[in-house]
Amino acid sequence: MIRNTLMAAAAAIAFAAPAAAQDFAITNATLATGDGSDPIEGATIVVRNGRVDAAGAGVTVPAGVPTLDGTGSWVTPGLFATVTDLGLWDVGAVSESNDTRAGDSPFSAALDVAPAINPQSQHVKVSRAGGITRAAVATMPSSSIFGGQGAIIDTGDDPDPIVRARAFQVVALGEGGARRAGGSRVSAHALFRNALREARQYGADSRISGTASRPPEQRTGDDMPLDPRLVDNRTERGDDVLLSRFDAAALVPVVTGAQKLYVMVERAADIRAVLALRDEFPNLDLVLVGASEGWLVAHAIAAANVPVIADALDDLPESFEQLGATQSNIGRMVRAGVKVALNASAMEQPRYLPQFAGNLVALTELPGADGLSWGQAFAAISSVPAQISGMGTGAGTLSPGAMGDIVVWDGDPLEVSSTPVKVYIDGIEQPLENHQTRLAERYRDLDESDLPKAYDW
Repeated sequence: MIRNTLMAAAAAIAFAAPAAAQDFAITNATLATGDGSDPIEGATIVVRNGRVDAAGAGVTVPAGVPTLDGTGSWVTPGLFATVTDLGLWDVGAVSESNDTRAGDSPFSAALDVAPAINPQSQHVKVSRAGGITRAAVATMPSSSIFGGQGAIIDTGDDPDPIVRARAFQVVALGEGGARRAGGSRVSAHALFRNALREARQYGADSRISGTASRPPEQRTGDDMPLDPRLVDNRTERGDDVLLSRFDAAALVPVVTGAQKLYVMVERAADIRAVLALRDEFPNLDLVLVGASEGWLVAHAIAAANVPVIADALDDLPESFEQLGATQSNIGRMVRAGVKVALNASAMEQPRYLPQFAGNLVALTELPGADGLSWGQAFAAISSVPAQISGMGTGAGTLSPGAMGDIVVWDGDPLEVSSTPVKVYIDGIEQPLENHQTRLAERYRDLDESDLPKAYDW
């Protein structure tokens, strides 16, 4: 009933330009601001020029702004999924449609995911229908400990989904890094430190050559020095270098702190080793990914001010580096002061983020377990991952001036029975149709005695 009423009201509002940001207001809804606070009942949100104008109880709708009655519905900021492979594959088992790994590539850190992302992928559309409006997309390490440079995208119905290319670099340490570096953590750390040193030297040589036109904090992996003595090949930079010039250049912004470094690591001892990297490379902008044993070193992570993108509900060890896994991992890290977002790559599809967040709320009811409050759990799939990804203060919230990424739900979004009925990105209403919804509609009224419609011919 809620869905039908809201959809009918929306259809009655005539927006001038479907592709342009829409001014609109939603009243009488339960509002989740995404900043960690509790939901607000009977609230109003006003979106103008693609951004949140006002949100909360007692908000007055400006004259002339089209208004929807949100009675019985929930309004939240769009969900932010990190880390994902959205837009990188169609059928996982078909290599021609799968760009999630580059096992035979001669490059590693220089791999840039942005050109490979397909905004028309059904996985993007399904995620959008599930309330995902932004995502961090990355390829996974395969031939090297480095996975390459990830991008921030929006899931809108737009031919250009890239919000920020080369937003972060991915590296695997722990057991995964050891496998790719020769079979040992010792080798992985030696390879990693050597790569950072080469990048640091490469950046210094670039500045000496007079070709670094921008300061280090603004430089990206595309800022190649022009001196041919520096860039022709590895030999001309010295006989002992291991990185190609492209990989070395890609790591320069990592060393300077201009690009975030996502480190895939699980074991408590490995986490401490990652935090210690700042002794030699103090500018590293570190983000831990996985961190199944993060609760064992939560105070050290918090003291280092390093955020974590953690698996939501690891409770059984899948490997030796996860022997300390517990469902209370995230709750205990948050309680220690760590900024934690839910890891979308640890679940089958990013649209399940609300379900996992809801399970973290349920943990608070179990004796001896540590979960999250409703507001904290929702922030872990909205504002926290957005801020970790460098989207800025206010991203992933409904605060004034924030992006107009709005999701209207037919119930509590952290309940598995709830679903989005409207999704806006930058104030533009998005289509929710995808392959799954078309299949559901196609076979909704199929008699059990009938053959599927594909066999009609």
